[in-house]
Amino acid sequence: MKKHNFSAGPSILPEIAYQNAAKAILDFNGTGLSILSISHRTKDFEDVLASAQSLMRELLNIPENYHIYFVGGGASTQFFHIPANFLATKAGYVNTGVWTKKAIKEAKYYGQVEILATSEDRNFCYIPKGFEIPADLDYLYICTNNTIYGTQYKEDIDSPVPLIADMSSDILSRPIDVSKYALIYGGAQKNLAPAGVSFVIVRDDMLTKVVRELPTMMNVNTHAENNSMFNTPPVFPIFVMNETLKWIKSIGGVEAMYKINVEKAQILYDEIERNTLFRATVDKADRSLMNICFVMAEGKEDLAADFLKFATERGMVGIKGHRLVGGFRASCYNALPKESVEALVACMQEFEQLHK
Repeated sequence: MKKHNFSAGPSILPEIAYQNAAKAILDFNGTGLSILSISHRTKDFEDVLASAQSLMRELLNIPENYHIYFVGGGASTQFFHIPANFLATKAGYVNTGVWTKKAIKEAKYYGQVEILATSEDRNFCYIPKGFEIPADLDYLYICTNNTIYGTQYKEDIDSPVPLIADMSSDILSRPIDVSKYALIYGGAQKNLAPAGVSFVIVRDDMLTKVVRELPTMMNVNTHAENNSMFNTPPVFPIFVMNETLKWIKSIGGVEAMYKINVEKAQILYDEIERNTLFRATVDKADRSLMNICFVMAEGKEDLAADFLKFATERGMVGIKGHRLVGGFRASCYNALPKESVEALVACMQEFEQLHK
């Protein structure tokens, strides 16, 4: 039976990335060595690293006055790296769910945190808009896509202070204007690579704004100046990331990827709206293209366990909602084929027919 991988992360990656990673595990680039044991100081790997940085710069149209580096530790490490480096007095955070809450908690160790806006009043089913951004903030922090509740920013914010964004779960899924951000970061395990590496895109002027002395590995300059190589980087995830970036370029880049993602999401959201057994949980204007959350319709809640079993038996993997919110979540990351979305829709339609 074909499996359709809707897991929220680690998530589905392009088939070509799997194939090339498998080959490299046995013999990397004709060296006779595995990518799992290759020295990060060899030219072969340095070429991979340079390619990944170059492709990311090209695909996202990253201006020349930005550094790109890759580092271990996961995106959660950046929750405290960001304020440790840049929070001198006060920072503004927009609270859109679990991941911003975690970042806010870490930031409070370093300075004052002002919650400029929150969607907690309606269980994070929308993106706050129209809030004031004080000019005296050290930075403004957002998470552009909420994997748990299924909301997503659709436009880049105009900010009078440095804008920092966690883009772990929607990087390269849609066009962005990088020049509006002082720093973008994310874990790679949604749209880029296996877990184990994070990316950081930081504007050069931010490297001069580190506000305190820090342990070496916590300072952004350490990784920017040493081109991701201050210590041994996550070699294998970076290799897979490079393969994924090559795949995105091959299908037409981020603009083409965005069109595909819009089409996939529309197919599933249309079925959720049409199907009498399900309902969406997020305001239409803010619905994520990456993480599509839904629940049973009112009065049909007792069918939830039956549908999960029904869908699982038909090859749907990872559609159970996050433990904090329940329901269902179909993560439609870049590499998920449209055929998988169509298979889930067919499954929902079949289940509806059985319960008319």
